[in-house]
Amino acid sequence: MSTTPKDLLTIDALSDADIRSILKGAAEMKQVFCSGKTHPALAGKSVLTLFYEPSTRTRSSFELAARRLQADVTTFSVATSSVVKGESVHDTIDTLMSMHMDYIIVRHKNSGIPAVIGRHAKASVINAGDGAHAHPSQAFLDAFTLQEKYGELSGKRVVIIGDILHSRVARSTSTILKRLGAEVAYMGPGPLVPLQKHTGIPRFTNWDAIFDWKPDVIYLLRVQNERMDTPYFPSADYHQAFGVTEERLKRIDALDLSIMHPGPVNRGVELCDSAMEYRNSLICNQVENGVAARMSILSYLTPRTQHND
Repeated sequence: MSTTPKDLLTIDALSDADIRSILKGAAEMKQVFCSGKTHPALAGKSVLTLFYEPSTRTRSSFELAARRLQADVTTFSVATSSVVKGESVHDTIDTLMSMHMDYIIVRHKNSGIPAVIGRHAKASVINAGDGAHAHPSQAFLDAFTLQEKYGELSGKRVVIIGDILHSRVARSTSTILKRLGAEVAYMGPGPLVPLQKHTGIPRFTNWDAIFDWKPDVIYLLRVQNERMDTPYFPSADYHQAFGVTEERLKRIDALDLSIMHPGPVNRGVELCDSAMEYRNSLICNQVENGVAARMSILSYLTPRTQHND
């Protein structure tokens, strides 16, 4: 039996060998993806996308990845399913299992739901984002994008800026980057950035401190108003305090730093318009690499449906 994991729920649940194997696979799958060809890794397998929250980028990226691996893809539309009539997650799992899926890609507003499904399902379950908890496939595409840019990440410095408290991207991406030897720091509005004693990650309060730290990468998070009970700040004030303004972009350019963002970008909030055309912006690379990383993830996992129990 294969020793590769069945599910991808968090970065913490993976070994260092798992992480490096998936990243290596992403480089191989990118060649397939960019050539316009397909790979037979999932030929004859079935993939279901189960999104309880709206998503365009992540869902379409996973579906394209699965099709490039020659899988059959089914989209479970929660808005038109029995879920809206009160069906429980466990009842939904029973329904899904009767469909004999090999892979289930789950996004849910509540933390831990993909793990619940993973415990009950023979299929490989991939966490496509659960509440503010984790988003491991985003972490892989981010790490892969930085490896393409810099090679080995040991010693590279990445500052993640924004609402860390509500960000599953910040949690997963900072975890994988630290596992790969990079240094990570945070900055954002005080109430939205955990203390270093709780995370082990230093936090800055202003851009001058960031520039003094000499980072290689500026990673801007999307302001997630939908995850806040009340707004913490007006958009204009956020942009002036924490966003990449035109003046800051000049300094970023002079220092030859890279810019990343998980998307979608709130223009004029996290980034000024000019930042979208910046020569060292890796944002489009992240989108392209999302397909390759997810192809690698799907081909690496081993559903129990492949074996006799």
